[in-house]
Amino acid sequence: MQDSFKYAKDKWDKIHYPPDFKVGYLVLVSTLSFNNMKGLEESKHAFAGDFMIIVLHGSNAVKLELTGELMNKHPAFPVILIKPYRSSDKELFPLINKSSLEIPPLEEGEEKKIVKIC
Repeated sequence: MQDSFKYAKDKWDKIHYPPDFKVGYLVLVSTLSFNNMKGLEESKHAFAGDFMIIVLHGSNAVKLELTGELMNKHPAFPVILIKPYRSSDKELFPLINKSSLEIPPLEEGEEKKIVKIC
């Protein structure tokens, strides 16, 4: 019996790990259970945010500083409904939009061709 408990615990621990959130981190909140957000159901985004963590409630919940449309919601969320916010700031990630392809200039007398791709 003890072996089966140990096996189950080891299996659980391999796929579940404590969240690595800290006060001040920016996170996104899942909108799965928000049924009062404006707009069509199909056009809603899966996550809303970015919101700052202001309090950690153990390892299972966080309190967020909500803004905008979610300001009237209760600010505590389980960690399973949040994920880290990844910024695409050009100062933080200078290579994110740089293309490695260089298009040579057209020579004189060369015709411009437009190719339609369907």
